[in-house]
Amino acid sequence: MRVIPLLLTAFVSLTNQAISQSKFAGKQPVLGVRSVQLLEQDGLKFKDLNRNGQLDKYEDWRLSAQERSRDLLTKMSLEQKVGFMLISTTRMKNDQSFGAAQSKEPITSDFNEEDLVASQNMFTRKPLPTPIMNAAGTTKAVTHYHLRHFILRANVSARTTAEWANKLQMLCESDGLGIPAIVASNPRNHITGAAAIGTSVGKTVFSAWPGELGLSAMRDLTLVREFADIARQEWAAVGLRKGYMYMADLATEPRWQRIEGTFGEDAQWTGQMMTEIVYGFQGKTLGPASVAVTTKHFPGGGAGLGGQDPHFEWGKKEVFPGGKFANNLIPFKAAIKAGTSAIMPYYSLPADTKYEPIAYAYNRAVIHDLLRTELGFTGIINSDTGPIEMMPWGAENLSIQERYKRTLEAGVNLYSGTADPANLLATVKSGMVDVKLIDDSVLRLLMEKFNLGLFENPYVDEDAAERLVGNAQFQARADLAHRKSIVLLRNEAQTLPLKPKTKVYFEAYAVKAGGAATAANSYTINDGKYPITFVATPDEADVIMIWLKPSAKSLFASDGSPIYLSLSKNSIDVAYINSLTAKKPTIVAINYSNPWVIDEIYQKDASSRIKGVLATFGTTPDALLDVVTGKFSPTGKMPFTTPLSEAAVQKQKEDVPGYEEGAGYALFNYKEGLTYKGGTTSLSASKP
Repeated sequence: MRVIPLLLTAFVSLTNQAISQSKFAGKQPVLGVRSVQLLEQDGLKFKDLNRNGQLDKYEDWRLSAQERSRDLLTKMSLEQKVGFMLISTTRMKNDQSFGAAQSKEPITSDFNEEDLVASQNMFTRKPLPTPIMNAAGTTKAVTHYHLRHFILRANVSARTTAEWANKLQMLCESDGLGIPAIVASNPRNHITGAAAIGTSVGKTVFSAWPGELGLSAMRDLTLVREFADIARQEWAAVGLRKGYMYMADLATEPRWQRIEGTFGEDAQWTGQMMTEIVYGFQGKTLGPASVAVTTKHFPGGGAGLGGQDPHFEWGKKEVFPGGKFANNLIPFKAAIKAGTSAIMPYYSLPADTKYEPIAYAYNRAVIHDLLRTELGFTGIINSDTGPIEMMPWGAENLSIQERYKRTLEAGVNLYSGTADPANLLATVKSGMVDVKLIDDSVLRLLMEKFNLGLFENPYVDEDAAERLVGNAQFQARADLAHRKSIVLLRNEAQTLPLKPKTKVYFEAYAVKAGGAATAANSYTINDGKYPITFVATPDEADVIMIWLKPSAKSLFASDGSPIYLSLSKNSIDVAYINSLTAKKPTIVAINYSNPWVIDEIYQKDASSRIKGVLATFGTTPDALLDVVTGKFSPTGKMPFTTPLSEAAVQKQKEDVPGYEEGAGYALFNYKEGLTYKGGTTSLSASKP
């Protein structure tokens, strides 16, 4: 064996062929190195990650991920193992995630070296009994705390993200055993009005697709797989190799403030969606071009009492008045069968089942017995952010170390919430838990990294990332998805598509919850794209078109008060809307981030000037206009049932899908959707 000079080698190309390869099959992989030497043996090259001048098993890419993981496990100290079991927010320079803005300087690809220690819950802003380190300075996190799992919240350019990711991997390569980092993120490819830390990054430089409900409304599993594959390419290009996504939760409780992130109310369909998502991001097996998926929130978080969310004490109970607990498991079974790399339990506690009423991360019967043993999940169990320090429902009377003990014994492998491993380390050193639980967790986490090829090449091509992310071909496919996601629900007298030369007053109406009313966002310039004419006032119009975007109080502004779905309770001036619809025949489009109740403006079977109703789920004005003018014939179907009235909302059962709620519940039914006779789907061009 000989040591050859340090090289900066070419980067792994992100190809569809590469994603299908989970092993290198004896063929020399591309090695990305910045500070370690390369070893040569039998004409092949290997990275000397621990700098000992010899080829260790964990450095030998010819061996299986399991064999390499077991070898590396024997070389790790207890401190390294415990640090390896934390995943925390990491920040770029001038990135103020979780903190008040301190700098007006732009975010750069350098490290944020400041620790962020909070005395209040990062989500609820309530005081904490014990301060928690939300984020550690990057160098300290890697070299002192031995962290190798990170969550990136920053929303910056592709090049900036890629540059930062390479710097992070350089730091990891230079430290200790040379274990690379894995960087996770929440969704970055969807149009949403509710972007927030922990749910969605919102509008980014990545290709912009419909919201998750919109992807579901397309009823096109092939295009869903293509979406996930495109997003995979963009994420991997900038160094994001793990997704805190997608939600397999069911939208059975219409008041829940996280329905926008689901695929709707039907368990079987959500399972099919999850299958395509996992295959698109990971491939049939986890490999060097995959992005690992973290399916959430086990065993389903969509049945919170009264629609409240368990980020808060008043939303901690998940209830099953319809006896539908097993229904929640169907999408997770599909994700497991497809090979999802990780599963995230929710904060909720089951209130009326055979299971102990303690949060799922603590619930051995749910995590170990059900998820591991009965469902056969062998991957990583990743806690949601903060079940130890912030949302320990059912375990409030336990000490921090007792909470770690309960969750370790339940089966948690990776903890999100703090960057400081001191309490977990103290728990292990105290002898409260069997160290085999630590080794089991670290082994699962190492295997994910080896399967992803990160030990061979964690680096990305910064120029290629800039070219690839958000490119025109990717966005063209997303544009098709936008049009396919729109649902036509009512079309009285065949008013749609609008006839050529129709004079249209088009207003997009959106007011943030609690915000002041804003000037109408009306469209007056056609630019020759459509055969209709936009006019400046309703009085000039032949047809009025209103795009309503109801806005509930944000999830993290929750105060425990009852949740309502009527438009007037969700930032819509009903009197103003009714004054418009009284003037002229009207088309109403509604952006459904929840199953809104629209009886204040539209009565089923009642005579009305509202001639057409459409549903959107996070889309663009151009997509909507293409549908209403007939450039694209609508094909979408509703991903959930919408209630007929507020009274129907209050009477429904939290765990029961709307299509099973019985007569008198629905205004628009699950899978309902019309199209135009002789319409066209002309944007369905060939795939790039």
